[in-house]
Amino acid sequence: MPPVKQDEAREIPGGNASHTPTTSSARSGEFRDGWVAVLACFVLAVFSWGLGFYGLAVYLAELQRFNGWSTALISTATTVYYLFGAACLMIAPRLLARCDLRIVLGCGAVLLGLGAVGFSLATAPWHMFGAALLLGAGWSCTSSTAIATTLSHWFDRRRGLAISLALNGASVSGIAVAPALVILSASIGLGAVVSLVAASMLILLFPLLAFGLRVRTNRQSKDPRLNAAIGNKAVRPVLTTRQVFRSVHFWSVTAPMSLGLAAQAGFLMHQVAVLLPTLGAHGTSIALMSASGAAVFGRVGLGFVIDSVDQRAVTAGCLSSQAIALLAIILWPMSPTVLHGAVILFGLSVGNLITLPPLIIHREFPDHVFGLIVGLSTAVGQFVYALAPALLGYIHDTFQGYSAALGLCVALDVAATLGILWRGAVPRKPQQQAEPSILN
Repeated sequence: MPPVKQDEAREIPGGNASHTPTTSSARSGEFRDGWVAVLACFVLAVFSWGLGFYGLAVYLAELQRFNGWSTALISTATTVYYLFGAACLMIAPRLLARCDLRIVLGCGAVLLGLGAVGFSLATAPWHMFGAALLLGAGWSCTSSTAIATTLSHWFDRRRGLAISLALNGASVSGIAVAPALVILSASIGLGAVVSLVAASMLILLFPLLAFGLRVRTNRQSKDPRLNAAIGNKAVRPVLTTRQVFRSVHFWSVTAPMSLGLAAQAGFLMHQVAVLLPTLGAHGTSIALMSASGAAVFGRVGLGFVIDSVDQRAVTAGCLSSQAIALLAIILWPMSPTVLHGAVILFGLSVGNLITLPPLIIHREFPDHVFGLIVGLSTAVGQFVYALAPALLGYIHDTFQGYSAALGLCVALDVAATLGILWRGAVPRKPQQQAEPSILN
């Protein structure tokens, strides 16, 4: 396993980090060449999270109302969606590596749109479960793994900022797409509004993909380290999924982040039910918008410095802040002031917990395995957090309240904080070698 990548001394096979100092021209050049890619990924994130994450709560409520289906039935379809999407994430990195990015992202967007429309128009359970499979396949090619892998073709030194800016689309989706689904579904119907959003996605996204994501595999980078890496492409070792899963270093990132994301996803799915009794409908909507705004602020603010700080320590801080926010909700569940403050504190880290895992992987693993490692790590995380909402619901029903369920989320965040700070699997000193061991 090569050394931890530092901003001024990252090791790429065949390169010599000691002779390539960071320059402001190299940093600005990346954005000059890649700003359209960031824009395309931003638009993709807006619709991917709108239809494939925030939209799920709207689908659940509307399908319950129109079809009279139980929460358990619809939640089971949601779990199938997450699990199938996680399985597809095991394959997505190889598709992104072997096929034209525009084709993979475009097909993913089409599948996502078809799945969302199918979900919203379902009149029989099998319609819903079939749509869940389409939605899962589309999600795997349009979410964080696809976005991070796509931007890796344009960004190296400023990859952290680029990914942060692009994934702000997920937070914007929570502010714009989710409320639009709720408001318009009441007037024109869920199927009509989801179809409108899906069509808008394709109309906006396809031109950006066609003209903005023209990856030149033989492009000359301003960074000599990247040119050296491109030149050595033929001799790079090929990793298998089994090799990755046997790596302690891989699990030192993936295991704690899976626990943290499980706590986050579980709370977000039950957030409305937690807030509604105290804040009411109006107060809850304000709290949700405040949380989404905090997520944008937190992601943009951290994005400007994330490439030059200790990313594991920052991740630990994000996890700890969410644990504190949840603990405050447990202790003062009837205080509107505390609930609003806790939701904002929690929201500050929501976006960053999605952004940080690819950045840690970018810093600590060789560039030519970036897509594979990110895809497998994201897949494991999705397998874990797919079960969190149902588990919290079961705990709520068993204990007749959310205190125990939120207590479990706090415990998961604490365990994740300790896990991400463990550096035993991360090499500490640079090692100059022509073909380093990739995993340990």
